[in-house]
Amino acid sequence: MIELIVKALLAYLIGSLVGSLALGKLRGVDIRTMGSGNAGATNMLRTQGKAAAFAVLLIDLGKGAVATGVLAPLAIAGLPAAGPALHALLIPACGLAVIAGHVYPLWYGFRGGKGVATFLGAVLGIDAGLTLAMVLAWLTVVILSGFVGLASIAGAVAVAAVIAARRPAAHPGLLAFGILAALLITYTHRANIGRMLAGTEPRARRLWLLGLRRGPG
Repeated sequence: MIELIVKALLAYLIGSLVGSLALGKLRGVDIRTMGSGNAGATNMLRTQGKAAAFAVLLIDLGKGAVATGVLAPLAIAGLPAAGPALHALLIPACGLAVIAGHVYPLWYGFRGGKGVATFLGAVLGIDAGLTLAMVLAWLTVVILSGFVGLASIAGAVAVAAVIAARRPAAHPGLLAFGILAALLITYTHRANIGRMLAGTEPRARRLWLLGLRRGPG
């Protein structure tokens, strides 16, 4: 139990290192007061340029992958190892904790980003096949609809669906991770959902290929 708690806490603290807020501080800006107000790579791209957005993406992806791919299986000297049952929960717990840290960062007043890049990184640290499912779902939805937020939700749901389609009984912790992460990603996009329902959500027209062929609508 101690190993699970300590590693989940460490993963949360890693997640609290939000790339856009850390880089913005170096530039003397708070990205949450600019553009869409979201502390993520997309808003960084709109307000600070491609190089800054790429750096933020690498940071947010990297911390997710470190939490599930490095921290979770890492043997820490002096830390009592979890028993077999709890050991299977280390990766899911670290994955959820690092995403929660990004969304509610300790270092930045619990006001972070939407968690998509960190979720993608966490999935990458777990299983490259799940990453592929997420990316394909994201691309499909954003091309068909032009809505990045909807595509992000679809990508998260795709990960949970693929985990469930495998042997869910053998991976209850991983399935719980997929479902809870998808719910959290959906929740962080609640404003986007509201704007989509109201017809005011902007579309990513460079990605909305079908929309470009039809013209604005």
